Amino acid sequence: MEAMNSLMLNTDGVQIPQLGLGVWQVTDDEAERAVRTALEAGYRHIDTAAAYGNEEGVGRAVRAGGLPREKVFITTKLWNGDHGRAEQAFDESLARLGLDHVDLFLIHWPAPRQDKYVQAWKALEKIYRDGRARAIGVSNFTVATLTRLMEETGITPSINQIELHPYLQQREMRQFHEANGILTEAWSPLGQGRGLLDDPALAVLSGKHGRTPAQIVLRWHLQLGNVVIPKSVTPSRIKENIDVFGFILDAEDMAAIGALNQGKRLGPDPDTFNGA
Repeated sequence: MEAMNSLMLNTDGVQIPQLGLGVWQVTDDEAERAVRTALEAGYRHIDTAAAYGNEEGVGRAVRAGGLPREKVFITTKLWNGDHGRAEQAFDESLARLGLDHVDLFLIHWPAPRQDKYVQAWKALEKIYRDGRARAIGVSNFTVATLTRLMEETGITPSINQIELHPYLQQREMRQFHEANGILTEAWSPLGQGRGLLDDPALAVLSGKHGRTPAQIVLRWHLQLGNVVIPKSVTPSRIKENIDVFGFILDAEDMAAIGALNQGKRLGPDPDTFNGA
């Protein structure tokens, strides 16, 4: 799995493994166990956040994993209530992780009613310049908030992590990202287990390729060029989710999944979500 696909960020040659483990809605102890399992299975990319409350567990697993620090790509995120104190919040995340740097630090949501995301981004730029984050980016930004961020600071985020799955394919956002040299990262890539994986179209492709519906969807993401971070705490599923590099979806398969788009959002709307 050392040969897992990596994609180049727009930041000094930094590469991000295209598939990683997400730990949203996972307790600290569960995160530690899941990350240990993932690292043993070949994952080299772990995505956490201050808001998840499990940075300490992630850090313990990474330190106990025995891998050189440069072999494990760690992402964490700045929560909405910390936009005005981003540097301090970042230091707190590093302390919880027990690391001296992260590979990617993201603004978790634009929280537009607070209107502090540009201020926060300027703080992230300093964190990057100081070498404490190898790359910086955003999460849940829209064309409007990304455009404002770039226009007011002149610095383009390396990645935008957004809700993206076959029922919400985010074509406009993906096109905007590609035009501006921003990678697209998909959260809830499997639709949170809320019906997507039971779709008849995926059952057909599952039978065709001898793969599970989840593996079919993850392969679709990879072939679109998305970075993808499926979440699981179940060892068998963690291992299943990384076993997606040994087959290819053809153009007909990709079109069948493309036809599933419903514009159906499962998570909050970035234009209105301001939770602190």
